[in-house]
Amino acid sequence: MGRKKYTASAEQLKPDPQFGSKLLAKFINVMMLDGKKWAAQKFMYQALDIISERIKEEKPLDVFEKAIENLKPRLEVRSKRVGGANYQVPMPVNQKRQLSLAMRWLRDSIRAGKGRPTAIRAADEIAAAFRGEGAAMTTRENIHRMAEANKAFAHFAW
Repeated sequence: MGRKKYTASAEQLKPDPQFGSKLLAKFINVMMLDGKKWAAQKFMYQALDIISERIKEEKPLDVFEKAIENLKPRLEVRSKRVGGANYQVPMPVNQKRQLSLAMRWLRDSIRAGKGRPTAIRAADEIAAAFRGEGAAMTTRENIHRMAEANKAFAHFAW
């Protein structure tokens, strides 16, 4: 008897209604709290409106996509146990994990900035990531710095 076939979430994901972007739809799902998708959509569209006012030479969706691209890590450290000792071994990150880490760091940095409306915090953080700065970018740089510091253990990556 065959097993029940499950489809990957990427195949089930529908593009967002305003821009038709699957990447934006995925990020809206990541930002969603308590199943309130309409709230996540509302503030993301407000954030993209704010971005379009601030960065006039770029389309807001292009700014968002470039910000996500800038946040994607190329390397990360993984713990390996070799001969009774644990080593932090730098390893390349696959495409799916790059995207999920970038979205998670962006979400966490947006949620960390208390005291202002979420749309403004999101617009600020996306614009900062677009320029290669901000809290999410700092997280990425720390991961790369750790991988660079432990490149002596790269021969343990098998």
